[in-house]
Amino acid sequence: MPIGTIQELGCSGKTVLLRLDLNSPIDPASHLILDDKRFREHLPTIRALSDSRVVIVTHQSRPGKKDFTTLESHAEKLEHLLGKPVTYIDSIFDRHAREAVHAMKPGDVLMLENVRFSAEENLTLKPEEAKKTHLVKRLSAMADFFVNDAFGTAHRSQPTVVGLPMVMRSAAGLLMEKEVSTLSKVFSGAPRPVCMVLGGTKVDDSIEVAAHVLENGIADQVIVIGVVANVFLIAAGCDIGKPSTQLIAQLKYEPEIEKAKEILARYKDRVLMPESVAVRQNNRRVEYPISKIPHDAPVLDLGMDTLGSLKQALKKSGTVVFNGPAGVFEDADFATGTYELLRAASKVEFSVVGGGHTAAVIEKLGIEKDFTHISTGGGACIEFLTGKKLPAVEALEKSKQIFG
Repeated sequence: MPIGTIQELGCSGKTVLLRLDLNSPIDPASHLILDDKRFREHLPTIRALSDSRVVIVTHQSRPGKKDFTTLESHAEKLEHLLGKPVTYIDSIFDRHAREAVHAMKPGDVLMLENVRFSAEENLTLKPEEAKKTHLVKRLSAMADFFVNDAFGTAHRSQPTVVGLPMVMRSAAGLLMEKEVSTLSKVFSGAPRPVCMVLGGTKVDDSIEVAAHVLENGIADQVIVIGVVANVFLIAAGCDIGKPSTQLIAQLKYEPEIEKAKEILARYKDRVLMPESVAVRQNNRRVEYPISKIPHDAPVLDLGMDTLGSLKQALKKSGTVVFNGPAGVFEDADFATGTYELLRAASKVEFSVVGGGHTAAVIEKLGIEKDFTHISTGGGACIEFLTGKKLPAVEALEKSKQIFG
């Protein structure tokens, strides 16, 4: 089912509620934004609405976290990047906010306060319940249309994400549109063979992705790295040593070992696991084959032998989807696996990267332009790859059915 686009809305001269995801790393003391990548990704959508009154609805962090704060510095940062004034309003839908929106002229950009300051936005609700919230009723009364460009929150079923499309004519922003169409290509039309590289610490999500793409013939091969690989190694009967085994228990991923066993029983020849690893011993990098991992040393990276064979597998691929690092890349001694695999993945015909840490590494290596697509949403991207319909996308599809 299609989602509406900005072009179809015809928003010239109208007031548009624009949902963005400007959630960024922040210096807790100075409130300075440390990385403006998400701001830059949203600029094309804001510029595409330059004839409208643009009312930005966005968030920073969530209640209880140190970086849960007001959006004053976000408005300043956006104003600087956009090259035109962005008015910051320190409320969400009170009289002050309503009057400020009412006074806007076409071309104006206004940012409302952190929408998660409203308790309702922190609830997980079905669209039918979300549309009855005060937040949705008040916000929707302030504008003509709703545009959702916040792919980073597309996997959350929160009122602004799933409720607003139920009560207003809505469309996807340019970033949301690009994310959905590129990630959809992975399921059909991606150059074969398709190889998924699943790493990092989000083991449950990665195992769900692996099962889905192998079962449905979406991926020809799955490479497991990082903590995900450690779970598969245990499933294959390998002793990965006490520290790495304890970490899996600490992260509550022991139940995933059984699921990894099932995947290996059915698709062993299509799952590539490390054959050698790097551990920290006496404060330095030492490599071992997986049959000889020391009992007391943590596994922190891939071994060089493994790296060679995995790079060969990537070289033969038409499509690579890369999600999560191969080890503790923050430590220069254990960054080799992540760096080398990303460099190899960047050379294939069609390359997609899940957001988060992996995107940060790519920027550090200066190879962003070598990838077909770097997703802005780690959680949303991985959920999309499990074959689930994202709540935000589903809401936009429903909105198109309701309002045309």
